[in-house]
Amino acid sequence: MNMATALAVLALAIWLYLLVGRGGFWLTREHDDREAPPQPNRWPSVVAVVPARNEADVIAQSLKSLLQQDYPGPFRVVLVDDSSDDGTAAAALEAAAALGAGERLEVLRGAALPTGWTGKLWAQHQGVQHASAGEAPDYLLLTDADIGHAPDNLRTLVPRAEREGYVLVSLMAQLSCGSWAERFLVPAFVFFFQMLYPFAWVAQKERKIAAAAGGCMLVRRGVLERAGGIASIRSEIIDDCALARRLKAEGPIWLGLTRRATSLRPYGGFWEIGRMVSRSAYAQLGYSPLLLAGTVAGLVLTFLMASIVTLFGSGLAQAAGLCAWLLMAFAFQPMLRFYRLSPLWGFALPAIAAAYTLFTVQSALEVWRGRGGMWKGRSQAMAGDT
Repeated sequence: MNMATALAVLALAIWLYLLVGRGGFWLTREHDDREAPPQPNRWPSVVAVVPARNEADVIAQSLKSLLQQDYPGPFRVVLVDDSSDDGTAAAALEAAAALGAGERLEVLRGAALPTGWTGKLWAQHQGVQHASAGEAPDYLLLTDADIGHAPDNLRTLVPRAEREGYVLVSLMAQLSCGSWAERFLVPAFVFFFQMLYPFAWVAQKERKIAAAAGGCMLVRRGVLERAGGIASIRSEIIDDCALARRLKAEGPIWLGLTRRATSLRPYGGFWEIGRMVSRSAYAQLGYSPLLLAGTVAGLVLTFLMASIVTLFGSGLAQAAGLCAWLLMAFAFQPMLRFYRLSPLWGFALPAIAAAYTLFTVQSALEVWRGRGGMWKGRSQAMAGDT
């Protein structure tokens, strides 16, 4: 067996394992509308905490979606203005006033960013501290300023947490998928995330794997305090998964797909999306050159080798490569259906993976240049900073 054949057979074996042995990640079965949990006898109190830095273009729409929640229990919103210079706070207050809901919105002016904190987590920490002062809520809804919520989102999140005793319930918001670049890259982003963190395994108590999606996280306040609060993850770039790891040590968590929370801001073109991915890709690898090399090799073997030997190989190598390519296209279908895209995008997965390989290498280069985690004009603190 020559090298090409061996690599093609190995790629095929990898995809057979992924389909049958990786928690069924590709099936997208963990979805918030698969069942309707019974309503609790008492609706617990909730405070939404929204960190915002230069979000004037979307903050009104986002806050209106929160203030219009048809939640039966006590609910209010705390927005932390993180040194915005575009009128974010004024736009937020105007939106609340237009709804006649000014009394349910508090806007805090964030303090200067301390050393060792990422900007979002520092703002979030201040919001949590403020929300927990006085009559502390039962739950905190940690959400982003560019996320829109369906009116019944909170009313479905809370019963799920109450019924199963989850300390964290998180929803992977439906991302913008309108432009060509978004259709090319965005569904695969969620697909790769599920491959790394199979949602079924996230919910299993006996497994250490933990993950969350930062756009929508319902957290038991008391458990968050017991786990060390936001301060315990203050330097993390991938803050949602870091928080999930802390909280899973305290109790069960759940993560699923949804259409009830959606991204309000388009991601733009190919390179704009690439910069978003590059912001955290190298952090995911623990800033390790060795893991970077292994990840690039793994991406090439898992996704690219099948298409290469299919197009340029022959005999057994070509046959094995084609089978692997068909399997990966098949595995991608449930995610494509969720985003209402043509099934033919499944055959583009090798090219999409090549783009993500480029973004991963770019992420490492940015860190080595001292510009790692660049976001909203800040180079974010590195993991391990104090």
